[in-house]
Order: sequence, then structure tokens, then C-alpha cells
Amino acid sequence: MVVFEKAPAKINLTLDVLWRRNDGFHEVEMVMTTIDLSDRLELYALEKDEIKVSLESRYVPNDERNLAYRAAKLFKDTYGIKQGVHIKIDKDIPVSAGLGGGSSNAAAVLRGLNILWSLQIPLEDLSRLGLAIGSDVPFSVMNHTALVTGRGEIIERLPRPPSCWVVLAKPNIGVSTKTIFQHVKVNTLSHPNTQEVIRALYDQDLTHLSDHLGNSLENVTIGLYPQVATIKQKMIHLGATNVLMSGSGATVYTLVGQEKKAQRIYNGLRGFCQEVYKVHLLG
Repeated sequence: MVVFEKAPAKINLTLDVLWRRNDGFHEVEMVMTTIDLSDRLELYALEKDEIKVSLESRYVPNDERNLAYRAAKLFKDTYGIKQGVHIKIDKDIPVSAGLGGGSSNAAAVLRGLNILWSLQIPLEDLSRLGLAIGSDVPFSVMNHTALVTGRGEIIERLPRPPSCWVVLAKPNIGVSTKTIFQHVKVNTLSHPNTQEVIRALYDQDLTHLSDHLGNSLENVTIGLYPQVATIKQKMIHLGATNVLMSGSGATVYTLVGQEKKAQRIYNGLRGFCQEVYKVHLLG
């Protein structure tokens, strides 16, 4: 038997870091949604009790360092599964990009194994389980536009964003989320207006949504990786109205209502940056 799962990338419409918690993590408030840039996973049942991960990427390991592998092990250990699984990953999401590719892969494995082994575990339970793998995994399990709080485990469903194009560009660098948070000084951060973004989603107002995008980590990342600011300025020069970094970086994006404008920005970035994408919001 084989199960196919799609693992879409996420973008942060807002990312607000509120305070450092006693457990060492940071309290966050984020509005997140998904985009039509995805990895694809195939999960094959094995008789032998083992986990195999295969993919063609020199940047992503295929052993216990891989979040998909860790998700499979956690799932098997939690639910006492003595069968094995072979996970094949076809990657399109850039690595270390602030787009949650690894977390989305882990979430897809949790959903896929639930189907493969016919366990009928509620998604809410899988979402809570995913927190042990990473803070973005609970959101990726649920796979819809949401307000995400706590350290990533509290998911409140929101309306999907208004239809538009998303143009993304990633500089040729990898950004470690852990490194960025090590440089966070909460009292120096800017804070987005999360409530206005939520209002824009309910009103289906793309202009209001775009005007209130915000990310507390953006200036922290730019201080370490000025290439992020360079690409932001290039996108603005090409006509992007508002440009935001997703997650801890380094990918930046803009929301565009008209396809011709989106294509113009995309074309202008192609000669400036190697990894450029023009996709739709999913949500």
C-alpha cells in the first residue's frame, strides 16, 4: 500500500515575538497560511520494522536528523506500531528559508501514517503530537490559515486570505531559526498589528492585509544577513507595494492582486536571485 501526501509551504502574514518563556522558548503570536509551493511525499508500508527516507537533496539528511524521519519514529513509538515505512520525498520548497518545509514534511508524515495504518486519530491529536518535533508542525498538520499562539501549539482557524498571487525570492543563504532567536532582544523588537491582519482576512480585503503584514524577526535577520534587505529593496523597485520576510528568513515575499504585475516582479527577480517563485495562496 502507498499513501500520497502534499506538504505545502507556509508564509507568515504576521510574526510577533512577545516574551521569553520559562521553558526557554519564546511566546509568539502569528497569522500563518499556506501557498501553492509544495513537497510531495509517498509513504510505503514495509513488513520490516524500520524507517527509510529517500530524497534527492544534498542539503537535507535522510536519517534521524530529518524531521520526516523523526515524525515517523514519534508516531510509531506513540501508537505502538511494529511495522516499517519507506518515505520518499520530492522536494520543491527551499531549505532553511522560513517557509516551513521540514515542518510540513513532518506533518505530512503524521497525516499519511494515520491513513497508511488505518488508525483514524483526530488531526487535533496529531497536531499536539507534532509539537515535540517542531513549533511549526502543529500548524502544518492542520493545514489551514490560522492564528498561532503559545510556542506554536494553539491553533485558531481563520478565513482563507483573498485570492492573489505570491511572489517569493530567497537569497543564496540558509538561515538557522535557532541562531536568529539567540539574537532576539524582545524589548527592542517591532510588533505587527495582528488584529488588523485578522480583520482583513474576515473582510477579504487584500489591500488592508498587505498594508499590515509584519514580522518581529525581520530586522534581527537583516542585521545578520543584509542580503535579505537587498532583495526586499529590489522587489520594491520592481513595483511590489509591501514586502515581508517569512519566518526567521531568508525568503521574502509580496502579495499581488494582478497576474501581469506579479509576472513583471517575478521576471525582474529572475536575473537577480536564483530561487524565485510565483504561486497562489492556498490557505
